[in-house]
Amino acid sequence: MDIHQLHAGSAAATVAAEGAELRSLRLGGRELLWDGGPLWPRCAPLLFPIVGQVKGNAFRHGGRDYSLPRHGFARDRTFAWIRREDAACGLELRDDEETRAAYPFAFALGVDWTLEERALRMDIVLHNPGSDPLPASLGLHPAFRWPLAPDTPKAAHRLVFEAEEPALVHRLTPEGLLDPAPRPSPVRGRALPLDESLFADDALIFDQLRSRALRFEAEGGSVLELRWEGFSQLGLWSKPDPDPAFLCIEPWDGYADPADWEGEFADKPGGFILPAGAVRRWSLTISAGA
Repeated sequence: MDIHQLHAGSAAATVAAEGAELRSLRLGGRELLWDGGPLWPRCAPLLFPIVGQVKGNAFRHGGRDYSLPRHGFARDRTFAWIRREDAACGLELRDDEETRAAYPFAFALGVDWTLEERALRMDIVLHNPGSDPLPASLGLHPAFRWPLAPDTPKAAHRLVFEAEEPALVHRLTPEGLLDPAPRPSPVRGRALPLDESLFADDALIFDQLRSRALRFEAEGGSVLELRWEGFSQLGLWSKPDPDPAFLCIEPWDGYADPADWEGEFADKPGGFILPAGAVRRWSLTISAGA
C-alpha cells in the first residue's frame, strides 16, 4: 500500500494514495479512527463526484446516461503525491479517460493534510479546468472509534452541536435514496445522546444544518471536536453492532437523489455547479480533548 506517515510530537497520522484517505489518526495518545475492519472495510473515504446514490446508479447529462457507484469514484482512485513532508502531505486527482467515461467533466481535486500536536486539518480544493460548468457534490465520511475509550459504554456518548438543531431531518429509502418525508430531529437543544437505535434506519441526514462544528463526547472526559468549512449538510451513520465499532460523522456538500426526483444531473437537488475556471474549497479540522 502506498502510504505516507505524518508526525508532530506525539501525534501521528497515516494517509494512503488510494482515495487520499486517512487510515490512522493518533491524538492525545489514543487511536481515534476506525481501523477498516470486517464490519466496514473503510476508514475515512472522500466522496466525489456524488454523495450518496443517484437513482439506479446512473445520471443523465446532455442526452446520455452515465453510471456512477454510490459515493462516486474518488475513494477508489489512486491520487498523485504532490508533496510529502514530516507533518504534511498533498495529493491530487485529475480527470482521465476512465473518469470521463463515467463522469464527462474535467476536474482537478486536491487534498492537503496537515498534522499538529493536538489536531489534524484536511483542506480540499476542486478546480474546474474545463470550458463547461462542472456539476458535482463532495463529502467526507470519517469513521471514529465508538466508544472513544475502551472501558466506556457506547451509550455513554453524545454529540454536542455548535448551535441548536431543531430542523427536521431525513432518512434514506431501502434503495439508498433520500426519503422525501422529513422526520423530527432527535437533537434536544444542542445535544444528541448516542444509541445504536439511531441508525436502525440507516443514516441520519441533517440537510438544514446550522452548526459548523460539533463535539463527540464520552462520560469521563474523552472528547473529539470536528470543525468544518464549506459543508452545509451532515450525515451520521453507524452499523449497529454489540462490539466496539464506529461512528461516522460526515460533513457533506450534497446528498443522495431524492426518491421523488427525476431530472438532469446539473439540476440535482443539493449539488453545486462550479463554473469554468472556478475553484471551490472545503476544510475539516479534527482535534482531541481530554
